[in-house]
Amino acid sequence: MTLILGKPKKNIKTVGILVYDGVNELDLMGPRYILGQIMGVKIDLIALKKGNIRTVMGTEIVPNTTIDSVSQLDILVIPGGFKGTVLATYDTKLHDWIRKIDKNTTYTAAVCTGGWILGATGLLKDKKATSNWYQAEQMMTKYGAKFESKRFVNDGKYWTSAGVTAGMDMSLAMLKDIWGEKYAQAVMLDMEYDPMPPFEGGSPKKTPSDVLSMMNIMYGMGLMPLIDSLEKLKK
Repeated sequence: MTLILGKPKKNIKTVGILVYDGVNELDLMGPRYILGQIMGVKIDLIALKKGNIRTVMGTEIVPNTTIDSVSQLDILVIPGGFKGTVLATYDTKLHDWIRKIDKNTTYTAAVCTGGWILGATGLLKDKKATSNWYQAEQMMTKYGAKFESKRFVNDGKYWTSAGVTAGMDMSLAMLKDIWGEKYAQAVMLDMEYDPMPPFEGGSPKKTPSDVLSMMNIMYGMGLMPLIDSLEKLKK
């Protein structure tokens, strides 16, 4: 097996995935599954405080630990969500912890609107980055990042992905960077990861204008009042 898959280029032993009330299940479970294929790795789901959390769809998650108990990681992954993500972008205690962990990471990554949280720490300033389709360029620019409209982007050790499923693409690319293409291909086959959407859509460019308009309105109604209220509290 080693003859075929080779040896890792980087020594990755610990992966931490941030979880919080309102996190998106697929944002965290896609990377959790893929990065969990790294031989010998320990993966923790890390909560802001003790107790179970509920995802944006109501699934109950049992975290392994909390941010107060974690001081070092090789990989940090920050998944996105909806209103819970917005709250996390204004959580200064969380931002302090992310910056502390980032000092020693090999990779610091964000999925979907998790890029907003990472951006709010200041770590994406002057870095190439992407995010969930909704106001992606505006949000990345707000945090000083150089927005690129791609499925995933890496700039040094910082990796960011577009929405939800793009986190799997990013994680596979990270796995290739860690262990090589054949190893990543073995994981892709294990997953039968060969996307063939049954119809066109899935990005602003491929989505019909009426559907895109509806989704923009829905996101705006759900997120902007909360963002506006939190911005006022900062002043």
